Amino acid sequence: APDIQQALKWTLAVMLTLVIFSLGCSVKVMKVWFNLKHPCGILVGLVCQLVVMPLTSYLLARTFSVSPVQAVAIIVIGSCPGGTISNILTYWLDGDMDLSITLTSVSTLLGLGTMPLNIYLYSRTWVNAGGLKIPYLNIGLACISLIVPVSCGVFVNYKWPKVARILLKVGSVFGGLVMLGVGIASVLFYNGLWNTDTSILITGSVFPAIGYTTGFIISLLVRQSWKRGRTIAMETGAQNMQICGTVLQLFFPPHQLSQVITLPLMYSCFQLLTGLLLVIGECRKR
Repeated sequence: APDIQQALKWTLAVMLTLVIFSLGCSVKVMKVWFNLKHPCGILVGLVCQLVVMPLTSYLLARTFSVSPVQAVAIIVIGSCPGGTISNILTYWLDGDMDLSITLTSVSTLLGLGTMPLNIYLYSRTWVNAGGLKIPYLNIGLACISLIVPVSCGVFVNYKWPKVARILLKVGSVFGGLVMLGVGIASVLFYNGLWNTDTSILITGSVFPAIGYTTGFIISLLVRQSWKRGRTIAMETGAQNMQICGTVLQLFFPPHQLSQVITLPLMYSCFQLLTGLLLVIGECRKR
């Protein structure tokens, strides 16, 4: 029912804001400043996020010879900036939180320009993307919804470090539960998820894994540390599905939207699943 979905959407938004605030409690201003002054990690992450992912989406759409409508949807997913889920996964994988939050913020801001450009460049094969509408307001709101709670968390960490450590522990567990809840809700509320085309199923399941792997390999090739490598991997593979869903709703009329809406849901499920498997693997090592 639309009411239930709306209630879920708002509940999730509030919960994610609290989680982002708690993750902000792990960020130190000096370390963020260090990342901005020595931007190698940021540049590697941005190349993976804003260049490698859109190119990968194009190659996947070509490989699986999907319909034009589905091809454009795959490219929209690949062109999205990083999502909050990457920050939660980075924390659980003992990555570099300062780099993670800096990267998510910068990629979201740059997404205002790179997203329309990438969608236009790669979707021309299937459709004349001249009439494409990009939800600048939503992308702007995504920036604000990330930067405001993170800034509050950073302030708490600066003023009351002991309180920040407690909030971080509570928030990280809460974040893990939110991720699990979102995954279960996606499967329960969208029962058509698994009855979709095989090519879409395969694309949705392998795309996040390709993103994580590519991000990790590229970061190691340019001599980033393992900690930073894990962070860049999460930032590459975890996309902002809220922005993706908005773009698809603006881009496609309702009869076409039903053909593609399963794609971001598939991607969300598998970016969570792959991330959780990595977290379980990391916890077992400890």
